Amino acid sequence: MRADECFTFRPATRNDLEFVVALLAQDNLGKTRESKSKTLSPAYVRAFEVIEKDPGNEVIVAEDGHGIAGTMQLTYIPNLTFQGATRCQIEGVRVAERVRDQGLGRKMFDWAAIRAKEKGCGIVQLTSNKARTGALAFYEKLGYEASHVGFKLYFD
Repeated sequence: MRADECFTFRPATRNDLEFVVALLAQDNLGKTRESKSKTLSPAYVRAFEVIEKDPGNEVIVAEDGHGIAGTMQLTYIPNLTFQGATRCQIEGVRVAERVRDQGLGRKMFDWAAIRAKEKGCGIVQLTSNKARTGALAFYEKLGYEASHVGFKLYFD
């Protein structure tokens, strides 16, 4: 059975957090910025608790018969532009190595678009690091336009 035929999606729970953080740390960039401690950092727990209480935020997990295989965070942003359209920001998208190249990424983005429409969004947007060239090509293949240039200011 293909991965894109057997996945379910649901909001993450506190019990999922350790595996979600492990997924975030799997890729080359995540390895440099996520905690490598075997014990889950209290900072992740605090952040998850804030997200979980906020109706404008969801951490979503994709599951198959073997457990969690993907994750993403959806943030719903009310906006005055585009005639007051709410935006859905997709962040932290990761697919477990064991199911890569089986269609789960596309399934996750399809699911996120449906969820965004259910929440009344008029726009779905995402950012991606320029170093993730494969991800950038994937997003364009899904129909996302590289229409803006993003900037970040990091604090110590």
